[in-house]
Formats: sequence, structure tokens, C-alpha cells
Amino acid sequence: MVDLSDRFAVSTWSLHRALGATYPYKPGDRAYPARQSTYGKGTIELIDVPQQCADHSIFRLEICSFHLPSLLPSYLRDFRKATEEAGVKLQTLLVEDGDLSNPQTAQRDAEWMTGWIDVAAALGAGNMRVIAGKAQPTNPALTLAETHLRRLAELTAAAGVRLVIENWFDLLPGPVEVNRILDALHGTVGLNGDFGNWERAGKYEDLAKIMGRAELCHAKGRYSAAGLDKEDYVRCIKLSNSAGYQGPFTLIYDSAYHQDEWSGILDERDCIASVFEEKST
Repeated sequence: MVDLSDRFAVSTWSLHRALGATYPYKPGDRAYPARQSTYGKGTIELIDVPQQCADHSIFRLEICSFHLPSLLPSYLRDFRKATEEAGVKLQTLLVEDGDLSNPQTAQRDAEWMTGWIDVAAALGAGNMRVIAGKAQPTNPALTLAETHLRRLAELTAAAGVRLVIENWFDLLPGPVEVNRILDALHGTVGLNGDFGNWERAGKYEDLAKIMGRAELCHAKGRYSAAGLDKEDYVRCIKLSNSAGYQGPFTLIYDSAYHQDEWSGILDERDCIASVFEEKST
């Protein structure tokens, strides 16, 4: 049997219906966001999630910033205690807004992202993922994002947190742009590769050009009325392995196929596990 105990994580996004509420923190808005029942009333609170992960034998967790009901030190301490008691590592704080490539707002957004570093450190997060940018990938836009990412990386490193970006939004539409930014930052910023962000022709070839550099991976399964597209999912896992990816697979379930979100999460986990079991025989 292959030991996969440290190869799986769950994002709170995969439980957004169970959580129900969101708290839309925004750059430029210092008001504390009110609880919004974005995905319904919900059946659990965020602080319940670490134990649920452990109960399902998954020991890594990623938190979307909009799922944090409070940024008060007392709440952050309580949540960190909940992860420690459950034996779950807080892998990443996902900062879910901001744009470092827009010259009109990049400085404001960089300062806003800087404010999340203390939150990540207080929670005990190993990584903090930010959005590199949403502008078209012109040379000025990429250079602007690189400038702000360089400074953010210095600050996160000083706090004991690793800064990562994701192949996401218009600034990073392909491997050329992703690799350019990673090269420009000389290893100070890591990559969280995502299977679901480049759904287009050439997806597999493009993912193969970045997954060898990835430290984390959002393993998002593609679902239809027939269930998980295992052909697509297995191909993404195998190309990542072939590229040299050795990090955890964060299970991203975003479908109504399984009414119980944990069923979808475990469906994805079992599919990935089968690839590793096949590889070991």
C-alpha cells in the first residue's frame, strides 16, 4: 500500500454549501463584512472543519479568506487550536480578492494583501496564496505584478509563511506567463497549480509545462450528469506525476452531483489514490 497520508488536502471551497455563509473582505473597504448566506443557511461552522477533515482521514486544510467569520486574534487562536487538536495542518490561506497588475489599484491591493500576512501567521498557515493579477498579460502588467509580489514575498517570508500564486485569471493565461513570473522572482514565490483554471484546448500540454514547478495543487474534478470525468482527472494526475510534482493534492469539489460535499471530496480522493496504487504495482 502506498502511504498517501500527507498527499491530500481539502479546501473550504469544497464545503461551501455546508458552510453556507461567506464574509466578502474587499480591498479598499475597511468595514467588517456582514455574514452573507451566499450558499444557503449551511450546516456547519468553519471551526468544525478541521475535525471533519480528520474524521475523513485528511490532514491538510486550505481556508478561503471569505470563509473566515472573524479576524480577531481570539478567533484566530481558537481556530488554530482546533486544527492542532484535530492533527490537521493548515496548508494555505487563500486570499480571494485583489489585483496586483492594475496600475490604478495595485498599490492599494498590495497593501490589503499585506494585511493578510499576520492572519496567515496567526492561523499557522504554511502558505498564503494571492491573485497575481487580472489584467491582460502585457509586459507592463506582468512587470507591475512582479514588483508587488517581490515585496509581498519578503514580508511573508519574514513571517514564516510561503507566498504562492496560481495559474488563474487573465494575467496568467498560459505557461509562458506563469514561468516568466516564477523566473523573475527567483524562487521567492511558489506555484499552486490548478487543474480547472485552464479548461480549453491544449490544457494538458500547458499544465505539463508548469506542474513540475508547482509546490501545491488544486486538484479540481470535472463533473457532469454522469459524475466525475475520471479520464480527465486521471490524465491531470498522471501528467503532474510525470512532470515531477510531489506535493499534496488539494481536493476541489464544485458540483451538485453529490448532494453531500464530502461524498464528492472522497470520490476525488479515491480516484487519485487509484492512480498511485496502479503506479506502485
